[in-house]
Amino acid sequence: MISFGGLKEEEVTRVGRAVLPKHLLEDVGMKGLEMVRCKMQPRGIVCVTRMPRVMVETFVREYVRGVEDVVGKEVKSVGGYYTGFVREGSVEGKLELHFGEFVGFGSSTMVSQHQLFPVCKDFHFVDEAEKRKWHALQQDKYAKPLVFHDGRLAFRPTPLAALAMYMWLPLGILLSLIRSLVFICLPQNTSVLIEAFLGMKTRINQCNFADANCGDNSGRLFICNHRTLLDPVYISVALNKQRISAVTYSVSRITELLSPIKTVRLTRNREEDKKRIEELLKHGDLVVCPEGTTCREPYLLRFSSLFAEVADEVHPVALTTKVGMFYGTSTGLFKFMDHIYFLMNPWPEYDVKFLGKMSTRMINGKCCTGFEAANHVQSEIGRVLGYGLTKLTRKDKYLMLAGNEGYV
Repeated sequence: MISFGGLKEEEVTRVGRAVLPKHLLEDVGMKGLEMVRCKMQPRGIVCVTRMPRVMVETFVREYVRGVEDVVGKEVKSVGGYYTGFVREGSVEGKLELHFGEFVGFGSSTMVSQHQLFPVCKDFHFVDEAEKRKWHALQQDKYAKPLVFHDGRLAFRPTPLAALAMYMWLPLGILLSLIRSLVFICLPQNTSVLIEAFLGMKTRINQCNFADANCGDNSGRLFICNHRTLLDPVYISVALNKQRISAVTYSVSRITELLSPIKTVRLTRNREEDKKRIEELLKHGDLVVCPEGTTCREPYLLRFSSLFAEVADEVHPVALTTKVGMFYGTSTGLFKFMDHIYFLMNPWPEYDVKFLGKMSTRMINGKCCTGFEAANHVQSEIGRVLGYGLTKLTRKDKYLMLAGNEGYV
């Protein structure tokens, strides 16, 4: 009742598709999954769960291969909003549509509780002692890579962990506001020291840059993977430069106003964006995130080749972040809160690695196109970070997680 009452059907469906699969995957026992996969060969299975179907259907269908249907409790709705009440007989009624022999899996305490187990031809139960010996399913064993997910929580919300988060929340909000003011109001040399005192860890692996600019009157173009909206700020801190700007795609106006460095919004018109980037480079250094959107997991999205068309050489930067409580990214309407959530973490970390200058016209002594140069820069950053390379784009991410194409 408390979890579902008053929520929109489409919002709960989005949570079941974009948020819960990550937490459910982290709670899967490898041995238990192997037992299920053994029994479902060579035919598919029907998954029956005591949880509401809308919460687990996407997870089961996409990450437990061979599932033909998902049967679970159906929550009543009125006018597109959930009431919190469960439809009586919703599980048994849907299960009657399936024919065949059923195999049950569950804990020993569930045998006498679940009315469906007596109809199973075979039943496997696991006691708590055996379950404690199970190992969590490793990421490389997932049925498909978990590249995208949403939601603010960066930990499994067990009761104790959730309690700790709620106790930290008031202090975290205050700490986030103080950290934000330090970034905005104080010089970079001073702000870095104060932020370190406030629990923020920053590691910088910096190459020896020449004092001169790349061209006669142009700045340097820094290309980085995209972890949070603070990426250009941390690159600016690493370079100890105030006169550095960044291009954005569709961040909120509030984020632009609060940014300690200059930001310029791109139009998504290729020719117009090229002109804007070229103009910015005439006045100083520029940071570009060619993925176009953030990615939380150890993967790189496809790099746009736009940067390779406006500069003969670029400076790739590999970024990694670490958070313990809240993610500083989202696909929802309140994107202006992203940096606040990141700074609410007790000990947020940023690792900045400069890879050195790369040509966008030549690769290993051979001429290359802009697309080849973009792929080369992506592969080099991926190699340094140990991240997987994908051809997924911003549009793919937002269609999956938010049901739109990512325009704010």
